[in-house]
Amino acid sequence: MSTPPLVVIGAGPIGLSAAAHAVSRGLDVVVLEAGPQAASSVLEWAHVRLFSPWSEVIDPVAATLLVGCGWEPPEPTAYPSGADWAARYLQPLADALDATDHAQVHYGARVTGVSRQGRDRLVDDGRLEAPFTVLVTTAGATERLTARAVIDAGGTWATPNPLGTDGLPALGEHEAARRISYRVPDLRDVATRNRYAGRHVALAGTGASAQTVLAELGALADSEPGTRVSWLVRRASASGSFGGGTDDQLVARGTLGDQARRVAGSGVVRTVTGFRTTGVGTAADGSLTLTSVDGQQVGGIDEIIAVTGFRPDHTVVGELRLGLDPVLQAPTALAPLIDPNLHSCGTVYPHGATELAHPEPGFFLAGMKSYGRAPSFLALTGFEQVRSIVAAVAGDREAAERVELVLPETGVCGGAGAFDAPEDSCCAAESDILPMPVHTS
Repeated sequence: MSTPPLVVIGAGPIGLSAAAHAVSRGLDVVVLEAGPQAASSVLEWAHVRLFSPWSEVIDPVAATLLVGCGWEPPEPTAYPSGADWAARYLQPLADALDATDHAQVHYGARVTGVSRQGRDRLVDDGRLEAPFTVLVTTAGATERLTARAVIDAGGTWATPNPLGTDGLPALGEHEAARRISYRVPDLRDVATRNRYAGRHVALAGTGASAQTVLAELGALADSEPGTRVSWLVRRASASGSFGGGTDDQLVARGTLGDQARRVAGSGVVRTVTGFRTTGVGTAADGSLTLTSVDGQQVGGIDEIIAVTGFRPDHTVVGELRLGLDPVLQAPTALAPLIDPNLHSCGTVYPHGATELAHPEPGFFLAGMKSYGRAPSFLALTGFEQVRSIVAAVAGDREAAERVELVLPETGVCGGAGAFDAPEDSCCAAESDILPMPVHTS
């Protein structure tokens, strides 16, 4: 590449979409993926089915590139699993990009730092004219790449929130780590199924991932007597935790909420409200006991599933001058548009390069990472983000500012609300990943 390329961190759905848009504009782009293949994080939840159909999880520009390579698009109204998304779209897209003259996709390439060439974050002189330096570690060596711009679409999958209610690990959480899962378990896997079958499972979380776990454990209990769940809900009521039902414009998401509601009302689940975990202890018989900030305890636990959302890790871009909201850790201009403490509806205002910009021109967060700690990110949002960002990188300001986005509403409120507000008020937050899962059994 004769001029510094655009560097994209992450070969997931949004990073690959960014690369496809770059190629469509004739820009050179390098995609750096820490995992061994495209969509490595997606493959860690391969068993989970998306809320959105194929028509809403394929970038149109990427589809054009793929069709030109002989790709057969999936049935648009079908719902893919994570495995389907990776095998039928994301890996083929990475391969198609790598076959062009403008893109390179590197696997096993972990980004360990991003800065301005020859300048740490303190240096002003010549900063805006200097290209970016990207430090990349592979199995064999560490090297520096020069970039004209950087899009960090690395996601948040690797940094789940802890079980502790104050954002810190609960006392004893690390010691009990082998019995705590921070992911939706794959109960079709024999070893995983045996881990939970006939056991007392504590579930923390109220978002779509928690709903999925409720539905899955309910199905497990039907075939494995003795399986029971203590569902730990931080707020005073769990009644607002099941989504919009028939009012949800994502039908599968509404169906999931209905499934979870039925399981929660069965004898399998004991719902414990107002429970904010501060401690994990081990009893004499080897079982676990969880303690809440108000002294409540739930004991006799065999396994814990904590699906309480994710958070961004900005360590590798610590030498850049970022404009991050102090609450969400999202770009400053984007935060008011997505803050669950302020918004009570399932809509997202149109946003693109302008809202995603930082005091460091040419650097952008995109995808789930751009949302910081805010939940409910959809693939459609990310596709529009990178369309606008790449247009800005290419110097097409008119296209960058022409942002249009219409997302399906939940049919229920989505803000975080008051600290002790009941969850059936207009303030039930949904913590989840991209994409959002639905029960598959």
